[in-house]
Amino acid sequence: MTHSGEFTIVIVPGLRGHVEDHWQTILAAGIPGTRTVAPSNDGSLRLDERLAALDETLATVPGRAILVAHSAGVLTSVHWAQGHPNTERIAGALLATPPNFDTPLPAGYPSPDTLAELGWTPTPRGPLPFPSIVAGSLDDPLADYADVTRLADSWGSRLVNLGEVGHLNPASGYGEWPAAVELINELISAAAPVGP
Repeated sequence: MTHSGEFTIVIVPGLRGHVEDHWQTILAAGIPGTRTVAPSNDGSLRLDERLAALDETLATVPGRAILVAHSAGVLTSVHWAQGHPNTERIAGALLATPPNFDTPLPAGYPSPDTLAELGWTPTPRGPLPFPSIVAGSLDDPLADYADVTRLADSWGSRLVNLGEVGHLNPASGYGEWPAAVELINELISAAAPVGP
């Protein structure tokens, strides 16, 4: 993997937080210096607490960060980026399988009303202030691919069609996701230099 002291990978997990056999966990274990945003200990799903946790993690990162977000972690990252005055330390973001929290989700997930009460909706639609790649699935149970395409377009992200990979989580058979490294390397290669 292309890596230098200039960049730190920051893992932004989804609603369920740390999952042992998730590709984000495997990725973090394989890249020295990676930081993972830890949700609150009480399992709260409040967006403001997720934003505070991301802020706290980024405050510990030397150099610049590459965000690697999955599912609700994508929405955490986008809310943070569009509401934060200090985004220049973010060199880029890999945004994998963003969910559509504006429509009903499968059984076992919070309702749209609950997600609204927790602060997740509406989903920000403005352009992101750093390079980004949205990786979308054609058969994601949490978002229609057409919705993901519209999100990527509104954020100014490059859209990568992953094919039929479900929600890109252990329930969908992932596990390891080697393409993540390639996409992270693309973001690192494209990162604009800072300063003179």
